[in-house]
Amino acid sequence: MAHPLINRALYDAIARFDADEAAQETYYRIMASTVERGGRPMTVREQVLRAYAMLFCDDFNLAPGQAAGPDEVEATADRLYIGGPGFDPTHWYRMGHHFPIIDEDNYDRFAALVISDLSAGPLHDAMVRGGDMLLLGEPDPLHMTPEQRRRQRVQPVDLEGAML
Repeated sequence: MAHPLINRALYDAIARFDADEAAQETYYRIMASTVERGGRPMTVREQVLRAYAMLFCDDFNLAPGQAAGPDEVEATADRLYIGGPGFDPTHWYRMGHHFPIIDEDNYDRFAALVISDLSAGPLHDAMVRGGDMLLLGEPDPLHMTPEQRRRQRVQPVDLEGAML
């Protein structure tokens, strides 16, 4: 079960982050909030980055419970697809959410966008209705040919085991 702070309000704050100062304040307030997980206090930011690492960063051999960093988030961002893989960049989660650059300044915001969308955003709503889902594709999809992209191995992403 997701933590109550990883909700639609967090998703909406991230979606409006660049255009709305109040959204920025909401985002920073939620991400800095302290929660207790397994008897250990941590911030929502830490919780989000740990969940992101567990769901998407298998290739990096992170220790259980280790948080994703900027390199891991940036390297996995282009592997995320909505609905199904394909050549059309609108299927790529990152491009669909207008996140052209992922770096030290915003990697945690991208991770929070993905986790909050899976937990309570439009992607969650689409999954519940049986429509779109988030898929994790193979490494380096930007250098694949269209044929390789059609044949790539993908796996649906499920939040159940993410320990939010």
